[in-house]
Parts: sequence; structure tokens; C-alpha cells
Amino acid sequence: MKNLVSSFLFSFLVIAAFSGLARSDGSSWPYADETQQQRNQRMDWWRDAHFGMFIHWGVYSVPAGIYEGHKVKGIGEWIMNRGKIPVAEYKEYSEDFNPVNYDPDKWVRLAKNAGMKYIVITSKHHDGFALFDSKVTDWDVVDSTPYGKDLLKPLAEACRKHGIKLGFYYSQAQDWCHTGGSAMRVPAKGGWDNPKAEKIDKFTAAHSGHWDPAQLGSMDEYIKNIAAPQVREILTNYGDIAVLWWDTPRDMNKERADMLQPIISLQPGIITNDRLGGGYPGDLKTPEQYIPATGLDYDWEACMTMNDTWGFKSYDHNWKSAKTLIRNLVDITSKGGNYLLNVGPTSKGEIPQESVERLKKIGKWMSVNSRSIYETTASPFAKLSWGRCTKKTYINGADLYLHIFDWPEDGKLILPGLKNKVQQAYLLENMKKVKTDSFADGVKIELPSQPLDEIDTVVVLKVAGELEIEKVLPSANAQGEIVLGAMMANIHNPGYGSQAKTETVNGKQNIGFWTDARSWIEWPFKVEKEAEFSVKSDVALIDEASEITIEIDDKKYQAKLSSTGSYSNFKTVDLIDKITLKPGEHRLKIRPVRGKWSPVNFRNATLKSLRILSK
Repeated sequence: MKNLVSSFLFSFLVIAAFSGLARSDGSSWPYADETQQQRNQRMDWWRDAHFGMFIHWGVYSVPAGIYEGHKVKGIGEWIMNRGKIPVAEYKEYSEDFNPVNYDPDKWVRLAKNAGMKYIVITSKHHDGFALFDSKVTDWDVVDSTPYGKDLLKPLAEACRKHGIKLGFYYSQAQDWCHTGGSAMRVPAKGGWDNPKAEKIDKFTAAHSGHWDPAQLGSMDEYIKNIAAPQVREILTNYGDIAVLWWDTPRDMNKERADMLQPIISLQPGIITNDRLGGGYPGDLKTPEQYIPATGLDYDWEACMTMNDTWGFKSYDHNWKSAKTLIRNLVDITSKGGNYLLNVGPTSKGEIPQESVERLKKIGKWMSVNSRSIYETTASPFAKLSWGRCTKKTYINGADLYLHIFDWPEDGKLILPGLKNKVQQAYLLENMKKVKTDSFADGVKIELPSQPLDEIDTVVVLKVAGELEIEKVLPSANAQGEIVLGAMMANIHNPGYGSQAKTETVNGKQNIGFWTDARSWIEWPFKVEKEAEFSVKSDVALIDEASEITIEIDDKKYQAKLSSTGSYSNFKTVDLIDKITLKPGEHRLKIRPVRGKWSPVNFRNATLKSLRILSK
């Protein structure tokens, strides 16, 4: 047991630190007076990197998703909460947490060879278990496991050796094992068919989500005596720390955040995320388990898993393909974000082989194409139906990296809206030149008959001068129709749940896998002349009916879709009989009606001109 003197000493040091670091105006945000230039310098390495490894590791890897013989629903690291495991019982799992196969040098080399530039590891997750030798609690890897050694020190050394930036995740609010830590309320049967569910739910409702009396206490005391001293420990004992990744600010008010925020000044230049709470914005936003449809107007990082869990779960075999992971990296980079891709090691200290295999395939692609990822910025184009674009700009020109997902059958790729002179064009993999031809609507590129890489073949265009790109949006064709195809849709998915996405059915693209009523889609388009339009769509669905809301600008309509017999039998349905639109840019959005939604495949939305109202 750590003695009370040590605990008191750490509390005293933290309070002293607060006194010295807080600004005279009462603010404790250390970057409050930072200029834009200073912020850019601090964020530069992170913005250039685009790709990092997330590691979720802890005692939860011992039960690995199973409690009392039941497969507990949800993500692996939440098994204590979802399973409603009592504190004393959960702590017994630490006796089997013995990562004898832990090889941090191997982990770092795996990340580096995959093209990752930084690593963020869970120094302490919501179960309160620390992967380091904490002086304020025994609930850590040194004092509570047979392994008995700090896991972060050798990882920090390996990162320094291989030139990888190191970041620490720290759960500052939720802590299910220390008295006073916060707890998110989850119904008892949200994890498994718990026979004590009714009794547990009454207790959690009365005690802010806690399910064990051993968890109850003062959160202010918890922040002061556990969280703040531990944050100080991880920021002082492991050398340079590049990122501090807070999580789930449950019950975090400004007063509690103010006990933590000043400590980050111990690591000058450190980058923090937006999950501390208390009104502190951090340096980056963190969309979880989804990629924003159009990027964000702020630094952002999409954190995502390779299967469905963060912490190791023995029976989760729903692995994403290397193709999906590579295209996710490209998609995120093309929107100006970073990709923090997770691995969940076992209790023996091994990264699952499925993760290793996928990282090696990503690394193979990156060994050829990393120049199109590192130090690039977001695409200057509206959505490209055949793939994505990343760019590097210079004083007198730019490099455009065209990531081709869907190879044109005729070998001719159209890059819409580019007005600059193309000085050179070549395939990134073998530097072989390709021909280009500029025309009124953009640039045409003549490609080989087959792609060099089925996942993503990259073409480099070197162009002269400051980028000049006309925004090209779908507009009326010769028949007076504005056809909004599936590939041009912006698909907005929630962070968790199934993800609507494009697929091919009967040789044509459609938006499928749309099972979550929170997902919605939109198309930007352009009207050349004021006119009246009707709107229709080609849809396929099995269930008897599904209801949607159609929005164009500030106008809303509703439609009921009837069964077409199968998800491959598409029929044309009328969505809007008549709507008047003026010249300019517009947006069409389709949203499910909650409670009246069953999965639908959408092939397109088509606006047909009924009557021109202006010349």
C-alpha cells in the first residue's frame, strides 16, 4: 500500500503547480495568448503526419469480452461497466494480466513500417488501471499484477529510438475503481441478460451511473488526489510527450478541469484534444468511429478501430480489410484530417495477428505512396466521383496527388475545374509519364489500361502558379435533368452504429447498408436558370414501407417508400412534385424519419426541369 505521506505530498505539489501556472486573469489555458504563427509551429508536425497508432490496453484484455460465461455487448474496454462487475471482483483480473510477450520495440517498428508517425497509448482507461508505476495508488501494473514492471517507460524509449512521437491517453473523469470517479450510466441489460438488472438499474439511477457502493465518493477529491497527480506523473516521468488525449468528460465542470489543465504546461508545446471538459477546446476535434463527410473547419483526427472494439475482445472477428483502411487514410487526409488507427493488445502483450497483417499491407502501400500523404493538405476540389485528391502548394505551383479508387474503363480520367497549366504528370509508383489535355471543363488524363494498385493508384500532377480551380457541381444535362449519383453524395454517419456507404448492385453504384436512422445523405448541385423541378429517386427496399424527409435549402417534404421486393430491384419513386429553384448552388438532403425507417438502397436523386422561369 502506498503510504499516506506520498499521497499528501503529491496533492501538495499539484496545488502548488496550480498556483504557479494559473494566469492572473483566472484562466488556466496555457495557450490563451498564443499567436496564429505560434499555433502553426506547435501543430506543424501533427498536421504533416496524418497517421498515428492508438493503443487500448489494460486489465480488460483478461476477460476479453466475456463475463460469467456471457459475451458482454459493446466495446471490450467497457466490460466492467456493461457487465456491472463489482470493483473487488474486477480487480482480481489483474492477477492474470501478465504481458510477458510485450515487445515495445517491435510495436514501434510495426507502427513505423506502417507509415505511422505517432503513437497514443491508454496510460489509464475508465477502469482506473494505470499502465505505469503510480505513486498515488496501488491499482497499477507494478503493484497489482505478476508482471510488476512499468509498461510506458520501455515504450517511450522505443519511440525515441525510432523517431516516433509519443502521446498518452488519460481518462480524467470516468474511473470505475477509484472512489469518487465518474461513471457513465448504462442499463444492466445493455451488456448481458443480467438477472439482477432491475436492482442494479435502481442503484445506478440513484448514484449517477455507479453500480457498486465502493465507487461512491467525492469527485473533487478524486480529481485532486488521483487524476491530477497521475497526469503530473505521466507528463514528468517519460521524457517528451507530444499528445495528451483526454476522454469522456463526464461530470467535468470548469473547476475540476482547472485542477488538470495547468499541468500540461509541464510539456511545452504539447497537443491536447477536445475532451477535457470545463469549456476547454483543446487543439483538435475527435470524430470517433466515423469520417466527416466534408472535413471540418478545425484541426481534427478521426479515431477508428480495425474491428468493432478498442480493447481486445476474443470473439470480435469483424475485421475491416486493408483496402478499407488504406482508403480511410486517403479519405481522411484528403479532407485535412489525421487518422488514429487502433490496436488492442492481449493480456500477454501481443498485438493481434489480424492487426499486424493489415498494418503490414498499409505499410506496403505507404512505402510507394507516402509522399501523397505526408505534409499534404486537403483537396481543393468538390467531391471527385473516382477517388480523392491531396495537395502540396509552393510559391510558384502545386503538386496534386490524384488517388484513383475507381479506374475509368476507357482509360480517360477527368479532373473537373482545374484551370492551371499542367507542367508534368506521372504515376507515383513508377514515375511513368502520362498525357494530359486541358479543356474548358478541366483536365483530361490518359491512363494505362489497368491500375498499378487496385486499392489506390496515385497520379501526380505538377501545375504552375497559384491554384485556380472552378468549383464544379452537378448541373442540368441536355435533357434538363440534374442527376445526383450515389458516388457524388456526402454520406453523414453517426460515430457508432452501422455505416451507410456506396456499393455496386447490378453493375451500378448505390448507397447501401443504410440501417441506422441517424445516417443521412446530401448532394450539392447547381441551377443555371430559374426553373420548376420535380424530384425522383431510384430506390430498392424489402420492408413494406420507409419514410424519409427531403430537404432542399430551407424547404422540407416527406415521402413514403414502398417495398420493391428486394434490395436489387430498383424502382423510380416521386419525391417532390414541384419545387422552384433560383440560379446558384443548392443542397438536397435525405434523412430517415425516426421510428419509421427500414433500410433502403438509394441509387440517385434526379431533378427534372418542368418549366424554365428565366432566360
